[in-house]
Amino acid sequence: MSEQDNSVQLRSDVLEGLGRQPRSTPSKYLYDARGSELFEQITRLKEYYVTRADLALHRKCLPEISSRVGPQAHIIELGSGAGTKTRLLLQSLDKPRAYTPIEISAAALEQSAEALAEAFPDLLIHPLEADYTAPIPKADLRLEPPARRRVVYFPGSTIGNFDPPDAVEFMRRLRNMMGTDGALIVGIDLIKPRHQLIAAYDDSEGVTAAFNLNLLTRLKREINAEVDIDAFRHEARWNDEHKRIEMHLVATRDTGIVIDDRRFDFKPGESIHTESSYKYTADSFAQLASQAGLHSDGVWYDPNRLFSTHWLVPADHAGAAFAGRGDSAGVG
Repeated sequence: MSEQDNSVQLRSDVLEGLGRQPRSTPSKYLYDARGSELFEQITRLKEYYVTRADLALHRKCLPEISSRVGPQAHIIELGSGAGTKTRLLLQSLDKPRAYTPIEISAAALEQSAEALAEAFPDLLIHPLEADYTAPIPKADLRLEPPARRRVVYFPGSTIGNFDPPDAVEFMRRLRNMMGTDGALIVGIDLIKPRHQLIAAYDDSEGVTAAFNLNLLTRLKREINAEVDIDAFRHEARWNDEHKRIEMHLVATRDTGIVIDDRRFDFKPGESIHTESSYKYTADSFAQLASQAGLHSDGVWYDPNRLFSTHWLVPADHAGAAFAGRGDSAGVG
């Protein structure tokens, strides 16, 4: 998609979201170049446990995970994936057939593919520039000769940013992508005390606040929005009914946002909902996955049980292909 097309889509999505009540914007627009830099800083903050817990899980459980994957697998990662977790996974596998990162950013895709090609010179790197939230034609993932199994790899907690019905539809597409003998490795953040969750999304150094407020800077720069950034503040909220953390940009005084010829007025306390991050138990996520025709055939946890990773397989092939579980697996 060209830069002009991106601006057109951004304008359309923001106008639609600000025109609704309650007001919201798609969370993907938090991640421009500056937003991505800030998020990288967030992952290193003491309050943000997710990245550390996911990495600890990988280091603890990769022998069992790689045993599940088996030899000659085609690993398909959602995201550009040149980081530590990707390298640990690839190092642990038995003669992987190929690795395909799927990434909408051509620059990020090229950078990660080059880094992994250097680190794994004997591995076929098959990058694909695409939006992984949209359907991917099977032909774009086909290998000759075919791999023994396709395994979709989705670490981190990004699936928590999908509203549950959207998460189900997304996983249905991944089920189609992996095929009847494939699997999905997906990271899931677990429900934990409210104070711990709020701190992770409203850190003491103000990095998450800057990350959220950067959206308004992006609107000014890319679609010429008229907005007083100082009239908004960041707020993280725990929504107990929906089991999710919400990020909001809250008006601190009477203000407005003008885009083209449309004005959106805000009273003090009114907000824009910019991101949701759903939290699950292992059971509740397994139930959600079942709506997509997937069976949770194994669950792993980090040593502090803050984070989990599910091994999901097509429900109608679960019993025959994946019998038994290791010591660290099991839904609960």
